[in-house]
Amino acid sequence: MILPEPIQNLVTAFERLPGIGPKSASRLAFYLLRAPVDVSQSLADALTTLKQQTSFCPECFNIMLTGRERCEICESRLRDDAIICVVEEPMDVIAIERIGVFKGKYHVLHGVMSPIDGIGPDDLKIKPLLARAALGNIREVILATNPSMEGDATALYLRQQLQSSGVHITRLARGLPAGGDLEYADQNTLLRALSGRQEMN
Repeated sequence: MILPEPIQNLVTAFERLPGIGPKSASRLAFYLLRAPVDVSQSLADALTTLKQQTSFCPECFNIMLTGRERCEICESRLRDDAIICVVEEPMDVIAIERIGVFKGKYHVLHGVMSPIDGIGPDDLKIKPLLARAALGNIREVILATNPSMEGDATALYLRQQLQSSGVHITRLARGLPAGGDLEYADQNTLLRALSGRQEMN
C-alpha cells in the first residue's frame, strides 16, 4: 500500500530517531493521524520551542535556555569550581544530578571517540576541557564516560592529555550492582569488581 505523502514523510521523520524502527514509526504516525488536532499541535509546538529556546553552555556544553551566558550549574556559587565531572552526553548530567550528591561542575563531550564511526578527538568537546584544565584552578577531573570500549578509550585518551596539567584524574568505580548475584555477573563485571576491590573499614 502506498501511503499519502504527508503520512510517509512523518513515518520517515520518525524512523530517523534513535530506537524507532519502521513499525514504531508507522504506529506513531497513524496515532497522530487519529488523535485530536491539539495533540499534534502541541507536539509540533514542543519541537519548535525545543530548537528555538535551548542551546549549549559555552563553558561546559550542557543544555541551557537560550539567552543565558552560562548554564545554571556553571553559574552556581554553591558548586565547587575545582572539580569537573566529564560525561558523554547531557543525559548523563541529569542521571548524576538525580543522585543529589555531586557538588562539582561538569563537562559534556557530546559523544565518545569511535574510529569505526569516524569520530576522533576533534569531533568532541575535548579541546575546551583541556583549556579549562590549563587555567590551573582545577583540582580533580572525574572521567565518567560509559564502561564501554569507546568510553574506556576516550577516558584513556583524556587521561593522557590531562596528565601534563597536573590535575588529579579519577574514573568512576565499576563492578557488581547492589543486590546482584555473582552467578549472573559477566566476566568483565567480575574482573572490574575484583580489580576495584576496597578495604573493609
